[in-house]
Amino acid sequence: MLIGYVSDERYVAIPEALLEFQRGEESVAVVRTTPRGAVYADLPPGDYTVTLARDGFGAKTVRMRVDPEQPYHFRLLRDRLYGYAWPKWVRSGERAEFRAHSAEPYRLSLWRYGYEKEFIRLLGWFDEHGPMATKQITPDGDYVGSGCQWNTVGFGSKHHTQFVAGPERSGLYYFHAEGESGATFAFPWIVAPAQPTAPIAVLASNMNWNAYNNFGGRSNYVSATGLPERPTVYGRQDLVRYQGGSFEEWKFPDDAYQPLTFDRPEPLNDLPLDGKITDNIEGRQQCHCAPAEWRLLGWMEREGIDYDFYAESQLHDETLDLDAYQILVISTHPEYWTRHMYDRVKEWVFNRGGRFMYLGGNGLNCEVEILEDGAMRCNTQLASLGGALAVKDKATGQVLESRLHRRYESEANLLGVVCTESGIMTAAPYQVKNSTHWVFAGTGLREGDLFGEASLHERCHGGASGHETDKMSPSSPANTALLAKGINPEEGGAEIVLHEPEGGGAVFSVGSISYPASILVDEQVSRITKNVIERFLG
Repeated sequence: MLIGYVSDERYVAIPEALLEFQRGEESVAVVRTTPRGAVYADLPPGDYTVTLARDGFGAKTVRMRVDPEQPYHFRLLRDRLYGYAWPKWVRSGERAEFRAHSAEPYRLSLWRYGYEKEFIRLLGWFDEHGPMATKQITPDGDYVGSGCQWNTVGFGSKHHTQFVAGPERSGLYYFHAEGESGATFAFPWIVAPAQPTAPIAVLASNMNWNAYNNFGGRSNYVSATGLPERPTVYGRQDLVRYQGGSFEEWKFPDDAYQPLTFDRPEPLNDLPLDGKITDNIEGRQQCHCAPAEWRLLGWMEREGIDYDFYAESQLHDETLDLDAYQILVISTHPEYWTRHMYDRVKEWVFNRGGRFMYLGGNGLNCEVEILEDGAMRCNTQLASLGGALAVKDKATGQVLESRLHRRYESEANLLGVVCTESGIMTAAPYQVKNSTHWVFAGTGLREGDLFGEASLHERCHGGASGHETDKMSPSSPANTALLAKGINPEEGGAEIVLHEPEGGGAVFSVGSISYPASILVDEQVSRITKNVIERFLG
């Protein structure tokens, strides 16, 4: 009889795992998993204590019920370093817990990531005096919506606290974990100011990080509507994502998409401990998450531009007081926003003179909801769009420019641009379209000149206009001025635009995920961005 399956933190099947089933003190079965991770045993239905073990994974004991109608999903963690701060965003002086999983004793330190990485403090060595006591376990089943809940099992000693207070200076911080064997893992921590200290607020795109994070086996891109019936053996055969085109995962109604908790490690934000800010941005995910956003923060510090750093979540919960700042900056890939965030910023810009800089691409494209337990749900369905980013709604004939547009309005109403499919996964320089505009002051650029040729972006190398790109649309404000456009193939270049509402506000948008990867190494991109900041500061 099929009892269930055994899988790892990516919901990948684990073959040859050993399971011992007990009732009371009696061992009633010892079995191994199949190549599919399946567990077969001749057991009557009922409650059992099960101990699992497999080389390279943490062992654990669980209580479970054998039910022939409902296979049980056992989950194990690989023997490697993982970690995350909880909560992942705080204000200066507020305390967070560091939650780490390691198969060996490890050293932990805290660093601030500006133009230069700044060592803050050594947090110590952690081994807790027990064999494998630095290992964590996860719940069984699908915990992507409910959380890993690390440091909650067998962690009761008051002498082994794992908390640290947010440093006084706002910024992007990283915990560096280093195992005895040389294994490493770095995980970010967003520290906002206790009170505003600078004229500029910069947002970390932490909701985007969470949407792309597939720790536990799900994200908004992999098994978005729930874990499949069986663990993955080979993704291209087993996952919906690869079985019908790039939008197959998003054909379902909004309420089918399952919650994504923040209570998980974020491997996509890991980076080399010895990495430098001018290094190329490696990897598939780092190019549009925290490691790429670090480049913008470092550039601001290199240029002497003071800023306070916040999580997007702190814009949503109103920790961030927009009226305390002259400029709000978002960057890289701020794709997932709540409607409350959108409304707050739009009202601040259009009615209270706020200055908004969008230094990224494919931003504000999908509305998310924050649930009562703090998890988020992405309203991702594209069926009414015919499986594309922007086509006519079959029912109304209206052109819907994005997922946000389907539920509310096009983000071009605020940003001046909206993401389209043309140019995706390409990169190129920008070409000047209005050289007399003040944004080009001091650059030496003339009409038709190219800029943004240098880039640290490895995944889509070739220029500052790239990866995913935004363009003007019928929803752009009437006074939106086109300043430059990327020369990507098929008219896919990002458009740099500026619009100034009557209320005294202003919005500057560059429409490209790759833009921050150029700002440190391309002189014209740097100068243009600084021109805008200086103008917006008055």
